[in-house]
Order: sequence, then C-alpha cells, then structure tokens
Amino acid sequence: MSSAKTKARQCAVQALYQWQMTGQNLSLIERQFYEEQRLKNAQKNYFIDLFHGVPKHLERIDTAMLQFVDREVENIDPVERAILRIGVYELLQKLEIPYRVVINEGVELAKHFGADGSHRYVNGVLDKVAQVARKVEIEAKQNKK
Repeated sequence: MSSAKTKARQCAVQALYQWQMTGQNLSLIERQFYEEQRLKNAQKNYFIDLFHGVPKHLERIDTAMLQFVDREVENIDPVERAILRIGVYELLQKLEIPYRVVINEGVELAKHFGADGSHRYVNGVLDKVAQVARKVEIEAKQNKK
C-alpha cells in the first residue's frame, strides 16, 4: 500500500506527462483528475504543489538537470522527463524531504511508469543533481559516519 504522498507523486507524473504532451492548461488537467477521482487516496495538496511547482520552476529544474543528462531535456522520454522534473523539483524546493527519499521515490516511479531499465537512468541523474543541490546535507551525513 503506497502512502498518500507517493500516490500524489504518481498522479503528478501522469498529470505532468499529459501537460508535456498536450500543452493543456494546468487547471484543466487538474480538474480532470478531480472529476475522474484519480486523486483518491492521494495527498491532494502535495499533488497540487508538484503539479503547479514543476512548470513554475521549469527553467531552473531543466537547467539543474541539463549537465547530467545525455541529451536535450526535451528529447528525454516524456515519462522519464516528468519523473526527473518532479525529483529535481523536490531536491531543489523540498529540503525537508531527505535526498535519499527523493531519489528512491523517483526510482520507484520509473519502475512503475517507465520503460525497462529507466529506473537506472532516473537514479543516476537524480543522484548527480543531489550531489550539487544537496551538497551540505550529503556532507553532513558523511561526517556523521
């Protein structure tokens, strides 16, 4: 049984995928999710935060990712791109969530929604972004050892 926050991430991947593919208005997509009751058992506020936060910070997210991907961000598989954007958003904006949790959630999303082996790609990219975005947190953890 997945947590309400995990369910919110799963819905955010689907909603961002739809947004990336169609360019539809965010509010329209969000309303569809409510009408179709796809947010059942999801932490709705977190879904809204992710779904509106990623497009709002898109340039910063894609820039943070760009140095660690092997192609232009727009050429990344759309499912993987949505998952990576959520993970990078959380690494940059959600400092209260430990970086390992963000990476693990991204890997699980890729296993759930992505192509075979995409979880390894997501893991590699998020880990590299975390090394930069969460440098202080990672160093503090290493110093405790």
